[in-house]
Amino acid sequence: MSDWIYQLEGTEAGHQAALLLALSAALLHAIFGSLQKGKVDPWLSRGAIDTALAVMSAPMAFFLVPWPEGSQWLLMIGAMVIHFAYKLGMALAYSRGAYTVVYPVVRGMGPFFTVIGAYFIFGEVFTLGQWLGVLVLMGGILGLALYNLRHIDVDRETLVPALWLAVMTGGLVALYTTYDAYAIRAMEPFTFLAWFFFLTALDFPLLMVWRLTRMEPSKRPALGQMARIGIPGALVAYGSFGTVMLATRLDKVGEAAVLRETSTVFAAVIGWVILKETVGPRRIALMSMIAIGAVIVEMAGK
Repeated sequence: MSDWIYQLEGTEAGHQAALLLALSAALLHAIFGSLQKGKVDPWLSRGAIDTALAVMSAPMAFFLVPWPEGSQWLLMIGAMVIHFAYKLGMALAYSRGAYTVVYPVVRGMGPFFTVIGAYFIFGEVFTLGQWLGVLVLMGGILGLALYNLRHIDVDRETLVPALWLAVMTGGLVALYTTYDAYAIRAMEPFTFLAWFFFLTALDFPLLMVWRLTRMEPSKRPALGQMARIGIPGALVAYGSFGTVMLATRLDKVGEAAVLRETSTVFAAVIGWVILKETVGPRRIALMSMIAIGAVIVEMAGK
């Protein structure tokens, strides 16, 4: 399958495949975020997801792909450190703020810094039209976050620190996007993915166990409840993180990062349909801005 990836790189078919992969990643990442935030402590939900990821990824890493060699291990260690920091930031933010406020801020900060990072690392250059699209998209995302901030009724007392954590975590999104794009280019794609999902999933299960030992037995979620979060969450993680990393291998890192942030639109729809949150004309307009910004980036790059 890696040969298929190599053949598509730099082609129009590769560009179209990257577009579809990035949009798929957007939908799946919104679902992933809602699973982690959910009704269970976000530290425990992420621990459950990572436990399932580690168990499911181990056979693939150990038996289906080659082991990393030499300096490739340094790339994997770097990914472990960066993604641990990102997951830590998400858990801290989710434990202090509402999903519909925190998630848009995290995702809104990512595209701008990723496009800049892609310029310095990969030599990618955005046109003025594409920069306009980035600004429109970011305006819609951050506008949605501000609107939610004004109208949300939960976690009001901890929203300010939650927002600062969300901003810093957004910077980590840009860091891991550019880093992973570099690493997946430096290694055989599916070797990187298999070891990535295994190694980066080893940290939060330990934190989950530590947190469970400090909780009152009556407050600990049932094992079945944890499994109902962990297994679907792991499957969604494969699709969410895997597809966007393949998209950055096939085409421009910056464009894939921008298109992925349409996940905020999907997150708002999830909030409306599943969480029963009200979606009025202002939120619809802001979501439309996000979609329009992504379309501008795509069209202006042709």
